[in-house]
Amino acid sequence: MVLNVPGLVVMALFYLLILGTGIWASFRSKKEEKKCSGDGMEITLLAGRNINLLVGIFTLTATWVGGGFILGIAEATYNPTLGAVWALMPVPYVMTFFLGGFFFARPMRENNYVTMMDPFQQKYGNVLSSALILPALVADVLWVARTLVSLGGTMSVILDLSYVYSIIISSVVAMIYTLLGGLYSVAYTDVIQLILIFVSLWVCVPFLMTNPHSLDISLTAYNQTFQTPWVGTVELDEAGKWFDDFMLLALGGLAYQAFYQRILSASSYTQAQVTCFASSAFCLVLGIPSILVGAVAASTDWNSTDYGLPTPYERDQAGSILPIALQYLTPPYISIIGIGAVAAAVMSSMDSALLSSASLFSSNIYKNILRKQASDREMQWVIRISVVVVGMAGTALTFLDSSVLVFWLVGVDMSYTIMFPQLVCVLFFKMSNGYGASVGFLMGIILRFLSGEPLIGLPPAIHYPGYRLNKEGNLTQYFPFRTAIMLMSLLSILLFSWLASIIFNKGLLSEKWDMFKIKRKEKPTARAADSKKTNSANEEASAAKPLLDTTTC
Repeated sequence: MVLNVPGLVVMALFYLLILGTGIWASFRSKKEEKKCSGDGMEITLLAGRNINLLVGIFTLTATWVGGGFILGIAEATYNPTLGAVWALMPVPYVMTFFLGGFFFARPMRENNYVTMMDPFQQKYGNVLSSALILPALVADVLWVARTLVSLGGTMSVILDLSYVYSIIISSVVAMIYTLLGGLYSVAYTDVIQLILIFVSLWVCVPFLMTNPHSLDISLTAYNQTFQTPWVGTVELDEAGKWFDDFMLLALGGLAYQAFYQRILSASSYTQAQVTCFASSAFCLVLGIPSILVGAVAASTDWNSTDYGLPTPYERDQAGSILPIALQYLTPPYISIIGIGAVAAAVMSSMDSALLSSASLFSSNIYKNILRKQASDREMQWVIRISVVVVGMAGTALTFLDSSVLVFWLVGVDMSYTIMFPQLVCVLFFKMSNGYGASVGFLMGIILRFLSGEPLIGLPPAIHYPGYRLNKEGNLTQYFPFRTAIMLMSLLSILLFSWLASIIFNKGLLSEKWDMFKIKRKEKPTARAADSKKTNSANEEASAAKPLLDTTTC
């Protein structure tokens, strides 16, 4: 196979389009910064809390519909040991957005937080909050890695371009336009990227469905042909693992800073809700083409194609099944269009992860802890350096493993088992305090570590009920242990918060031993009540404005 020059030209044009859009958006960001009364950091990270409604819907959807989403769904559907019933991403994401819109958007938006870690710093202080930020930062770095892995594998299959070159070029382009305009650049490039994802994938589907090497997917859905039926099954003894994976994807996304960055950039709580609900529908629609690609691949006689035997699964290339199907089951010009969809998906998620981690470090660590007197200009440079460091770290990780699902699941796993119970408690349980949060944090980390993780070769010290070999011959925990860890972490936060509150409020321990000052913080103040009333009034005023108005800050 020789270098695909037409494909390279198309990809070069795509990157120039994205870069040009990012540069244009950076100029818009500078104009908004001059008009708005808010500081420069808020303009960069939250677009002045005045993002256009349609742009907000596009950027939230594009953040979730990344390379891991597209390739991961196709991989699960094609994999003979899994099937479409295990390609869970679209449906749990609908749950993510609805829960986020109904419950999480209001307290975050009405309190005008800058990041999702702000309530932790206000309630628990800087020391504990700094520890809690680490899992969120690691999850973002893994997010960058998984998106780049998906693109590197696709380009190497279709364009015959070096895996290393593909990843480095994409990483550099994403970092450049994220550095230039912050959330404005990320959001407006997401609009173009999401349009390309939608159009490109659906253009490829008819050619895949009608290729001469594959059987009708309706015949192979429940019948054994070239491999097991692509719909797949969930046996009774596998139900625990399926439920665990579903809840992991549905609730783990609620503990990502990238989600709240879109919520907090909306001009009102109402707009934030509309953004969540509309994005859920887009996720469902955009998940369909990847399922069809996996179904067609599972229905293909690979021996009759130029790919030949063994099959992609037998060659351990199931993770690259989407680009392989495009390369060998569609005309060359269609496969080039398909790689445009993957590239757009990768860029749309990577830039979000870059800005997400940069906002956590710059706002919650540098500004709030290290240099409280830092100027706007200094903070802009901190954000830029953070973007570069996270981009380089994520890029480096891509050379350790080539599986999209590995980075996807490990990253979301940390958000679900460690960060999600912490976020629920700090937002919805007034009784939670630093003592309970510390115990819950340690319990989540220790139990998750002891439960093992085959994706990274970590053997389990705890064997839950149902621990046995899976269909691929690997020892697997079939008990919903991650959900159990999340619940135990949540309950431990509440229990030990309650115990600490009793100990100090009843005088069982002197107040001088109260490291988190919970006795002082539990006293309600009139100022807090007045602030709540003011926020409600501001919400009503914001809701009265046209949702598409972005001319004022």
